[in-house]
Amino acid sequence: MEKYLIIFLFLYFLHTFASDTVNSDYDSFVQCFIENKIPKDQISSILYSPKNSSFTNVLQSHIRNRRFNVSTTPKPSTIITPTAESHVSAAVICSKKLKIQLKIRSGGHDFEGISYVSNQDFAIIDLFNFRTINISLEDQTAWVQSGVSLGELYYRIWEKSNLLGFPAGVCPTVGVGGHFSGGGYGNMLRKYGLSVDHIIDAIIVDAQGRVRDRKAMEEDLFWAIRGGGGGSFGVILAYKIQLVPVPATVTVFRVEKNANDNPVDSVFQYQQVIDKTDNDLFIRVLLQPVTINNTRRVRATFIGMFLGNSSRLLTITGSQFPELGLKTPDCKEMPWIGSVLFWANFDNSSSPTVLLKRTPDSVNFLKRKSDYVKTPIPKSGLEQLFKKLVEIGKVGLVFNSYGGIMSQIPESETPFPHRAGNIFKIQYSANWKEEGEEADKNYINQIRELYNFTEPFVSSNPREAYLNYRDLDIGITDNSRNSYEQGKVYGLKYFKGNFDRLVRVKTSVDPDNVFRNEQSIPVLPSLGRKV
Repeated sequence: MEKYLIIFLFLYFLHTFASDTVNSDYDSFVQCFIENKIPKDQISSILYSPKNSSFTNVLQSHIRNRRFNVSTTPKPSTIITPTAESHVSAAVICSKKLKIQLKIRSGGHDFEGISYVSNQDFAIIDLFNFRTINISLEDQTAWVQSGVSLGELYYRIWEKSNLLGFPAGVCPTVGVGGHFSGGGYGNMLRKYGLSVDHIIDAIIVDAQGRVRDRKAMEEDLFWAIRGGGGGSFGVILAYKIQLVPVPATVTVFRVEKNANDNPVDSVFQYQQVIDKTDNDLFIRVLLQPVTINNTRRVRATFIGMFLGNSSRLLTITGSQFPELGLKTPDCKEMPWIGSVLFWANFDNSSSPTVLLKRTPDSVNFLKRKSDYVKTPIPKSGLEQLFKKLVEIGKVGLVFNSYGGIMSQIPESETPFPHRAGNIFKIQYSANWKEEGEEADKNYINQIRELYNFTEPFVSSNPREAYLNYRDLDIGITDNSRNSYEQGKVYGLKYFKGNFDRLVRVKTSVDPDNVFRNEQSIPVLPSLGRKV
């Protein structure tokens, strides 16, 4: 009995100590905000402690991966929801002073929860109140704050013009903050490149709490936040983007290839042509194990975006990609905003106003990984891959076509290096609804098994990866004195030859490593100072 009493008292005091630490952190933030001349009435509306009745809702409302929304998930001691630049400056200054890790969140779609989870004492700064969009038709630009969702951006562009768009992702609830700073790609990739290729200015709060635009920041810093991940360098409040022209009519299609439709042949031919075809054409391929007539098979679904009418599209696919078998009934012509709805899986009757909805209809447990393919996978390799997908059973693959203008932009133009030489990018995708550690382990092991299987077919030395498909499997840092060597492991995969330049920029603008996470850019060990 005495043994159990001791355990109970230990757990009680441990819980009390943790609670006191959390409350102390929050109180320290409040006091620090006051010292930084933030009015008390503003503080009460933007700082949330775990005792606040709205804390849980604010925390969970922008979590997009249920793996990081369970009772055992570490919670922040404070959530900061700024409405003004001065609030962000105070948050940075105070987190630095208090030695509390600051997590930066815009839309919450980070696949590994890096923007809102940590195993050390931390606070979250959530930018969902930064949602202003100012569009100038005169020079076809827009200032977009980091808390804006892609759906909101697309809708506001459409309000102004049917002949303008922007090359970014197809999921409308993604926040532009992380999406833009990590690269940002979508179905106009081959025509216009990445989101970062069209960022012409930005506003950032740096490690000293200063608010700076492109003129005030070093040009190296402006380079770094266009593909190097903004969370390593500061809190990005807004971007100025150059909009792109879109035709009055675009064409979309979806073609499914089941076992009787020679899906292996179609995917094999896809690899031969997709990086060399007309820049107006983008095709995504989904490979999914399905059950048909009680037999497990792989279905290949080809989803296309063409910046033009169906007549020209059919001429291209008929001559270059006959295995696709695209026909007139498969093609749907529409304005660009209609294609946004199509790719977001809204039905034909949906109004563009649905793009203003900031929360998904449902949130699953997720795991993602990525790869780049530079040499066509042989037909025998595709057959093995299809068999492996059936064997594993619950993991899908997504191929996203490259080539086009991506092959013309130098690797060093932005930190995003995955340009020429890539046929397509692979996304490994596992989604599940079952709760519990056993389910998590099962699905994550499956996606890792498939990732290991594909190694002979993808890039090597390094095996490249896409920052916005965040994957902690490829390496992490504890932000210690050894962080450069730790960071190099994942840094070369994400950034290749741009990694060391990013490290030099980081060391120059944030030597104290204020902005740090599990996969942040490290500081040079001889110059950096650990917080």
